[in-house]
Amino acid sequence: MNFKAFCVAAAASFATFASMPMAKADYPDRPIVLVVPFPAGSSSDTIPRMLAPLISKSLGGSVVIENRAGANGSLGATRVANSPADGYTLLLATTGVLAINQWIYASPQYAPEKDFAPIVNIASTPNIIVVNPTVKANTLQELIAEAKAKPGTLTFASAGNGSTSHICGEALKVMGGVDLIHVPYQGPAPAIQDVLGGRVSMICDNLSNVVPYVNSNHLKAIVVTASEPNAQLPQVPTSKQAGLPDLEAGIWYGMVAPAATPRDIIEKLNKATVEALQDPTVKERLNTLGLTVIGDTPDHFKAFIAQESARMENVVKLSKARIP
Repeated sequence: MNFKAFCVAAAASFATFASMPMAKADYPDRPIVLVVPFPAGSSSDTIPRMLAPLISKSLGGSVVIENRAGANGSLGATRVANSPADGYTLLLATTGVLAINQWIYASPQYAPEKDFAPIVNIASTPNIIVVNPTVKANTLQELIAEAKAKPGTLTFASAGNGSTSHICGEALKVMGGVDLIHVPYQGPAPAIQDVLGGRVSMICDNLSNVVPYVNSNHLKAIVVTASEPNAQLPQVPTSKQAGLPDLEAGIWYGMVAPAATPRDIIEKLNKATVEALQDPTVKERLNTLGLTVIGDTPDHFKAFIAQESARMENVVKLSKARIP
């Protein structure tokens, strides 16, 4: 290579390097806002509040929680998708936010795989169908039989249109051939309260939200909507054991940033979060809630989101759920 060609190649390489987004050396130099797109009182809110102090300590800067609830997480997700890609506005993202909304809403406000840069998948938990003790059924087949005997009288609560609890209930209607009435709420906490109070018959919510009420006999567990038994409730049958192997629903909790966020910031946030997840107190608390810690890499989480999105597209089509 002659000198002129070398200079041209060097200039091109420098231009490419200079165009790559890079974090400032002193990141973070102001508070990081972690948007939780759901109300307080659920695992979606508990998990980030548990991790934030440890992440703050690791990064040397504060992480503050901002609840921005609505439209199954779409309001908070849209806020983050439209924020600067500088690492100062992050999103606590769930299955619904990253894998369901784009398929169930007629006019989605964001495109998960295009608008976000994955940071880490934090934890996961299966859903479980629980009923108010006044419901006579003790098994899934008994619940289906009762629903068939009284069409349109049993109700199921959900954390909102498009949530995993909504999709699970709609899938049960199709797979079980039953007529259930959907009652959506703004988040799982008020939905569960109305099931506890007997105003709604049942809910198919994530295990971490309902396991305390099952253990205290305030709610009756019918089935874990997963292929494998759960260590927290080993006596509760799986969907396969109960006769509906395709009735699978669960939720995972991850963290993402706006697309084009510098890779070194993504890596720094991933490292801090994974370290926080290894804290013994955090691990014990998450385990008590029925959550399985994940703590993967950004690239692994990206591939997982794509896989889950394709799976949930099929589930939404099967359930025939649609939000205008």
